[in-house]
Amino acid sequence: MMSKARLEAFSDGVFAILITILVLEFHVPDYHQGHLAAAIAKQWPEFLAYAVSYFYVGTLWLFHHDYFASLKVIDRNLNLINLLSMFSVTLLDYPMSLVATAIAERNTADIRVSFMIYSAVALFISSVYYLMYRYLYTHQQMMDKNHFVFDRGIKMDPLRSIALYGLAIVTSIWSNWVGGLLLLAGIAFHFIAYLHLSRNRRQTSKLEV
Repeated sequence: MMSKARLEAFSDGVFAILITILVLEFHVPDYHQGHLAAAIAKQWPEFLAYAVSYFYVGTLWLFHHDYFASLKVIDRNLNLINLLSMFSVTLLDYPMSLVATAIAERNTADIRVSFMIYSAVALFISSVYYLMYRYLYTHQQMMDKNHFVFDRGIKMDPLRSIALYGLAIVTSIWSNWVGGLLLLAGIAFHFIAYLHLSRNRRQTSKLEV
């Protein structure tokens, strides 16, 4: 077995660095004196992309905290899955920048591509989380059962988000609006999945009291 504390410390560091990188995408716009407000207003795609990505990364961090807090021990395989998870999460800065730039330039084709790339990265993240869920489900001896019971409903949550991101990629071919809404729906579902995980931990803890 391996050190859970080291894994959590490393993962928290990755999330913190990623959040820092996201905010570094902000730059003071070029503007003429007396027109700063107008120049800032034109940066709304950057603010929107950052807000969505911050919420997404924050939700992933919340999930990561509750997931590993529910374990007694970890092994080498779960450590490797976590490394893959960290890799997938660090990819988010790139599609965030693509989406912000494409929306600012209002090019339909570029918006389509940026949405599809963001959805593809999100689908990859959800796929890794499904791998993490499945591994724990088949190695339940690693769980702290005084605080958490892994049920089938929870196990299916990553597959639901994978389906949403897959639909977002496909529908973006015909409609940027629908593809973008499905992308947002997938990100919102991550928070719902986190609530499922968190609620399960709280309910199990109450039963044990």
